[in-house]
Amino acid sequence: MAYGMVSLAIYFKVHQETDSIALAGLAAGVNALTGSTTAGIRGWVIDKYGMHWPLRTLVPLYAFMLITFGFGESDTALVILAAVLGFTGPPINLSVRPLWKVTVPEEKLRTAFALDTAAMNATSVISPVLSTWLSVSYGAEVALTTCASLMLLGGMLLLLTPQVKIWHPEVKEKGTLSLWQVRGIQILAIEGVMMGIGWGMFDIAIPALGTLEGMQGRVGTIFAIMAAFNVLGGLVAGTISRAVSPLRAFRINYLVWAVFSIPLAFTHFDWSLAITVIFLAFLGGAQQVFYWEIVEAVRPKGTAVQAMAWLWTIEGAAAAMGIAAGGFISEHLAPRYCLMITTVALFIGFMIITAGKKALANADRIPTPEEDLRAIEDTSDTTR
Repeated sequence: MAYGMVSLAIYFKVHQETDSIALAGLAAGVNALTGSTTAGIRGWVIDKYGMHWPLRTLVPLYAFMLITFGFGESDTALVILAAVLGFTGPPINLSVRPLWKVTVPEEKLRTAFALDTAAMNATSVISPVLSTWLSVSYGAEVALTTCASLMLLGGMLLLLTPQVKIWHPEVKEKGTLSLWQVRGIQILAIEGVMMGIGWGMFDIAIPALGTLEGMQGRVGTIFAIMAAFNVLGGLVAGTISRAVSPLRAFRINYLVWAVFSIPLAFTHFDWSLAITVIFLAFLGGAQQVFYWEIVEAVRPKGTAVQAMAWLWTIEGAAAAMGIAAGGFISEHLAPRYCLMITTVALFIGFMIITAGKKALANADRIPTPEEDLRAIEDTSDTTR
């Protein structure tokens, strides 16, 4: 809930203080940039030292920074505080998912991961609506305080579980390539840059479009619709994971995804945007499952946490740049230019995967049950 609320809370806080969409986009982008660029470091720390002390340190620090950000007023202070807030983000998702393996028997892992994913995605439906409602009705400071309270509660509950202390990272085999020596990981990283820029533009264009058309209160609803159909798309993708190879499914779904995004730049903040978003979210949810199955197929052993974290570092950093640039474009040109860039990024991403399919050949087969489990386990924002 806290992570689902924070981006919109930052946007509304800065916009309410400065009346500038560009500055609000810059602050949200800087926060995403500093949060994502440190995700790989968090993954490395967890793989090497475990989960307990990173959570014990960063959870209260992050809550404190959320409260501090709520008191910011000047342009410079808000941007700097947003950056520091991103640096202090605790690795909640990176920590929670691996704990299931030391919590339930192996035969119940798929059920546990499915329930966990459903719970996480359910909060992603509610949190943007709650953040928008609190920010618009009572002020963004209330939304930020709510984020801090939820983070403290969730962090303390996680730290109280004994599994945090007994969990051990996956052992790396001798003689295996390092993560960045694997050609498939390099291809996914390049593709991630395009995805990050495209969806960063989208993430700022939606609240900007809602602001310009006088429909700020519906911004959270649009993101909630996206989250709901994202869940549905992921569930449908899971039912066909044993019938088609991840790479083939990923490429077909990618092309359809890009084609369905073409109307995006021509929509208004009404039913036309809602319908377009429904299709994009459904296909995007399916894409997540296929993507993580590909990662599991091509990554070297011993990099279960790092592979996720570093790929999200790259994509998240690109998304942050997209958010910051998108705020400027939205204010000085129009949000529709950002939505057009999202479509272009999808087509370029498809071409990158197609050009690099030989490097991803390990994923051009039916995944094993273990890879299926890990793919379900990994379908979450691992910058968090």
